[in-house]
Amino acid sequence: MGQLLITIIIALVAAALGATAGYFFKQYQAEQAAKVMRVEQTRVIEAAQTKAKETVLTARDEALKLHDEVEAEAKRHRIEWQREEERVAKRREEYEQKLERLEQRERRINQRQSDLDKRVNSLEKIEQQRMAELSRVAEMSREDAKKLLVESVETEAREDMARKIRQVEAEAKEEAEKRAREIITLAVQRVASDQVSEIAVSTVALPTDEMKGRIIGRAGRNIRAIEKATGVDIVVDDTPEAVTISSFDPVRREVARVALSKLILDGRIHPGRIEKLVDDARAEVNQTIKEEGERAVLEAGVPGLHPEIIKLLGRLKFRTSYGQNQHAHSIETARLAGILAAELGADVKTAKMGGLLHDLGKAIDREVEGTHAQLGADMAKRYGVPEKVVNIIRSHHHEEDQTSLEAIIVESADAISGARPGARRESLETYLKRVKDLEDIANSFQGVAQSFAIQAGREVRIVVRPEEIDDLASIRLSKDIAKKVEETMQYPGQIRVTVIRETRAVEYAK
Repeated sequence: MGQLLITIIIALVAAALGATAGYFFKQYQAEQAAKVMRVEQTRVIEAAQTKAKETVLTARDEALKLHDEVEAEAKRHRIEWQREEERVAKRREEYEQKLERLEQRERRINQRQSDLDKRVNSLEKIEQQRMAELSRVAEMSREDAKKLLVESVETEAREDMARKIRQVEAEAKEEAEKRAREIITLAVQRVASDQVSEIAVSTVALPTDEMKGRIIGRAGRNIRAIEKATGVDIVVDDTPEAVTISSFDPVRREVARVALSKLILDGRIHPGRIEKLVDDARAEVNQTIKEEGERAVLEAGVPGLHPEIIKLLGRLKFRTSYGQNQHAHSIETARLAGILAAELGADVKTAKMGGLLHDLGKAIDREVEGTHAQLGADMAKRYGVPEKVVNIIRSHHHEEDQTSLEAIIVESADAISGARPGARRESLETYLKRVKDLEDIANSFQGVAQSFAIQAGREVRIVVRPEEIDDLASIRLSKDIAKKVEETMQYPGQIRVTVIRETRAVEYAK
């Protein structure tokens, strides 16, 4: 019994302890849940605050960006307004200048009107005098009146005849001078050299000065045989270890140079050997001409030309103008013409062919009468070159009217190739004379205040007196100066003539 009671008591105590432990455990769980909720609330609040800050920063950035855009737009409008104000001011200034010119023109017109009125009054007085004279003549006899009339008509006829004779003499003299210049220019172009020391002679080096005696031969038979076989002049002078070959025909000069070089290397110099080596040299030069012609066609990109045309192109390898090799100049002109034609939408093939063949006549201009443009056009036409290209060749120096855009392009390419720095050269004396002649020609015209030759003599700028030369006269003056330069000077490329007329109005505020 006692044992049962103890068990019951123990069970009650355990139940009480369990109830107490359960209470405290639930209490602990509630506190933990509350703590977790507080942590979550803190996290949510912090996340909300972070998001709010980000929203504020984003809004601030957008506001700054909008402000910058507004500022940029305002700045752009200010710049446009400023430009517009400048344009308006400039236009106002132009209008004022035009108004001033109109006023000056009006004053000139008024002056001319005044002069015209004076002339009218003078004519009226003359008419009155003639009427008085007629009245006096009316009282004369028929024979006297007839005699007086014949004398008056004869006097007027003599004056008109003398005036006409002077005019015809002046025109004939001008035409004769022009024709004489053309003839002399053609002769110089065909025979004389641009720079004799560069293109009319070739030098052959000798191993020793003793070789000169062998070249001359007994009683001069070897040198005469060489000159006869090649058609050149052999100059044996005091120049150490060298002889000079002189000829205006570049192909003959090259044949002689090659033949003489072979003779020197061979050592057997006698008339029979000379003839054989000259023939070999001629064949070698002809082969070189053919190869150079084919190379020019290939580099310029102009296939399908007649073999004779290709041979003429190869001959240009030995032709120079103002120190510029015409073979390289033709290839360069063809390339430039092709580039310009491509840029302008013209026929590239025609432009290239015209550029390559434009100086074709220079290969034969020392053998046939005529200008190189005319000769080249005739040769091209003979060997089936298209008529459009023939016109390009004939008109590149304005000996014929240009009929196509490609002709103008080739003329420009020719000028570019010849006028570029380093393409052609001339002596300092020639350059200074050309510059001085340009300025002297410009200064010889009435109304010119100053003139300046610039850009190595490729442009002349003329400052005129505005009170003597008006705008229309400035245009006419530039044409007259350009015409006189063309007629009186020889120069490579082209020369630009610029006339500057400046009007200044000065007043003092007192």
